[in-house]
Amino acid sequence: MAIATDLPSPDPTPGLPPRPQPRNPSDLFWSFTWLALQGFGGVLAVVQRELVEKKRWMTNEEFVEDWAVAQIMPGPNVVNLSIMIGDRYFGLRGAFAALAGMLTFPLMLVLALAVIYAEFSSHPAVAGALRGMGAVAAGLIAGVGIKLFVSIKKHPLGRPLCVAFVILTVITMAVLRWPLLWILPVVGGAACLLTWRKLAP
Repeated sequence: MAIATDLPSPDPTPGLPPRPQPRNPSDLFWSFTWLALQGFGGVLAVVQRELVEKKRWMTNEEFVEDWAVAQIMPGPNVVNLSIMIGDRYFGLRGAFAALAGMLTFPLMLVLALAVIYAEFSSHPAVAGALRGMGAVAAGLIAGVGIKLFVSIKKHPLGRPLCVAFVILTVITMAVLRWPLLWILPVVGGAACLLTWRKLAP
């Protein structure tokens, strides 16, 4: 199924080869199903690898911007992102297809694993394995953070100010232990305001 011509193209730059994009809502469904089924312990790493590095549906810079929007919306970040991407390409049909892909088969798998976990959760080996996966999840998130950090070189604020906001966010979250509802409007709001003033004519 061809993409409707009235939808905005995610890569309007003339002279460049067209960017890969989902062929139809079914492609969105199975792509996000596969993405969700890989999301053990660190879905952010999987999302970035699948959408940016493998499928190339977006650049690192676009991923950072879309992920930021997904974070400030209510609900799971990756679900919000899937709805945004689905809507971008195929409107409401695409949003529902991507959402169904994120939830249908993973939900069945989670329910099955929950039954198994309830049966064996008291076993010391199972508890130890889960603690070990926590370290792996932290490593996955840190690795994605390093990959995405490269994208700030094209940010309107410039690298020094972006680095300052990164450090400030880490301090407020890890040291001061501010809740997310404080960090987003205070630190995120300041970054948005400065960027808007930088881009304003």
